[in-house]
Amino acid sequence: MKFEHIELADKEIKFETLRYAAESIGFIHAGQWDYSRVTFDYKIVNQGDIYYLRLPAYAIKGDIPKDDTIVKLMTPMLGKHYYPHGVEYEGETFPESIVNKCNKKLELLKTTLESK
Repeated sequence: MKFEHIELADKEIKFETLRYAAESIGFIHAGQWDYSRVTFDYKIVNQGDIYYLRLPAYAIKGDIPKDDTIVKLMTPMLGKHYYPHGVEYEGETFPESIVNKCNKKLELLKTTLESK
């Protein structure tokens, strides 16, 4: 499921600013990066199911994880984790409570980024 209505996609921002804002509200980037791409994840556990709200970005100037690298945000996505296959984004029916939580988290991220 894509969250296009949040209007985060295509924003250009310093990696340091994005990392600080995302981590301050519970996202992690752990090992989900290479020198040109990064994904920030927010894990949600609901009644035994695991969901990931993902915010992908890619470098347009510099290399990740350097603080002064400029990254371009992509559309946030929600996926459901299936062991051992991974995360599925399409063809899923997501609980309304999970979708609402994701909307609130993304709005908070957008507000946090705009205040920087």
